[in-house]
Amino acid sequence: MAAEQGPVGASPAAPVVTVAGPRVPRAEEVLTPEAVAFVVGLHRAFEGRRQELLTRRKTRRAEIARAGTLDFLPETAAIREGDWKVAEAPRALQDRRVEITGPTDRKMVVNALNSGAKIWLADFEDATAPTWENAVTGQINLIDAFEGRIDFTSPQGKAYTLRPAAELATVVVRPRGWHLNENHLLVDGTPVAGAFLDFGLYFFHNAARLLAKGAEDPNSGPYFYLPKTESHLEARLWNDVFTHAQAALGIPYGTIRATVLIETITASFEMEEILYELRDHAAGLNAGRWDYLFSIVKNFRDAGAHYILPDRNSVTMASPFMAAYTRLLVQTCHRRGAHAIGGMAAFIPSRKDPEVNAAALEKVKADKDREAGNGFDGSWVAHPDLVPVARASFDAVLGERPNQKENPGPAGSVTAAQLLDIAGAGGSCTRAGLHNAVQVGIRYIEAWLRGLGAVGIFNMMEDAATAEISRSQIWQWIHNGVILADTGEKATAELVHRLVAEELTALRTELGDVTYAGGRWAEAAKLFEQLSLAEEFVDFLTLPAYELLG
Repeated sequence: MAAEQGPVGASPAAPVVTVAGPRVPRAEEVLTPEAVAFVVGLHRAFEGRRQELLTRRKTRRAEIARAGTLDFLPETAAIREGDWKVAEAPRALQDRRVEITGPTDRKMVVNALNSGAKIWLADFEDATAPTWENAVTGQINLIDAFEGRIDFTSPQGKAYTLRPAAELATVVVRPRGWHLNENHLLVDGTPVAGAFLDFGLYFFHNAARLLAKGAEDPNSGPYFYLPKTESHLEARLWNDVFTHAQAALGIPYGTIRATVLIETITASFEMEEILYELRDHAAGLNAGRWDYLFSIVKNFRDAGAHYILPDRNSVTMASPFMAAYTRLLVQTCHRRGAHAIGGMAAFIPSRKDPEVNAAALEKVKADKDREAGNGFDGSWVAHPDLVPVARASFDAVLGERPNQKENPGPAGSVTAAQLLDIAGAGGSCTRAGLHNAVQVGIRYIEAWLRGLGAVGIFNMMEDAATAEISRSQIWQWIHNGVILADTGEKATAELVHRLVAEELTALRTELGDVTYAGGRWAEAAKLFEQLSLAEEFVDFLTLPAYELLG
């Protein structure tokens, strides 16, 4: 598909719009002239500010490198000390005790809506490889779901259909982060932001539809999750986008509600300010574990031994610095009348090994018990089989109440030093951990290059955040001369090269020559090594990887 749009006789200032993606069935239903014009309007109104904020990220990272620390912003103290609340949550977002996440492919749409979770995070970001087909068909699938005409039949002949509307999860869409472009929609030769495309198409096609359904279906509304936010100024941009979009389509102000993922270390120091900027559109904050750890490594990668993360699987939400982060999130949300949503349970139950299941489900239960007991109003799971486990943990605390926003959270103020006490996590850096990072990173990137964003690896549902923490930890260990605790070896590029080669050999044996040859393993390994061993740290693996998607 390649087309240019522009009104006949338009002024020289009228944009030249090019839709350059490959042909996707039913794309014309989504990429209507009016919908594309709406997205172009977002680009023209806000692209300059987006670029300024991306530049500001680099400036702030340079400041962190110089100072070796972070603190709460003195210039926004009045907001933190002020008496204000976010808008009351709509009925559909009052009870969020279990949320399931996943991409917007047709099977996932049906399974997630039917899962029994209160909320489905329909993900165009970390759980979706941003091929043009995925971006467009995801929008088609959501429209079909709202119109009650979605179904799916597996290659084995198993049919999937929707349950009655009253039993379905509420949809909350996660568009791409501010840093990602959409190369298949160009305005005057410049790619639009993936965020503008994902948000814009969804809002244009569904906001009025969802409001019309709201009279009979309380689980309806244009609701969003906002990823990768690094500052309150980025939240302000989203708020202005919301205001603009609602006005442009005649949707009442404040209809949109957004939950912000606090998955960067800089955002953890601006939780109050982020809620304040979005206060008429805010629904809550969420604790995103892997991206949060990735952000710590990225921002403090050259700040010394204090900030070196041990094996990623040893860093739990109970680690002191993670506990401080989640404590502050609950305190902040409940002080301001917002929902506090906990982290992901990513375990994928095995159909073959009940002992593995029993041990893993016990860990999931303990994690969700801890979150509910610490004041969270809900939590995430990655698989429908985990919905009852998480629900039981929150039912035990909430009972018939929709949330526990009256609970102020664990007592005690949270300091900057506590948020940055990475050394206090304990644990160690091991060869086994390094090997696991190589395994997971290569396996995930290979699947991503084939268009899959949510990937089951070693009984865990992994997304882009997992690959980010894997490659960033390798970079950090090598550049800080880490000695591996279990073997006494030094983490070096040579060791990583060796582990990558061993992993490719093991994969060929595991998969067989034919299946291996049909994959993109060599490309994935090359990219993983480039990212992990680069002299200069690459901000996001999805940026160079996107260029390989075609």
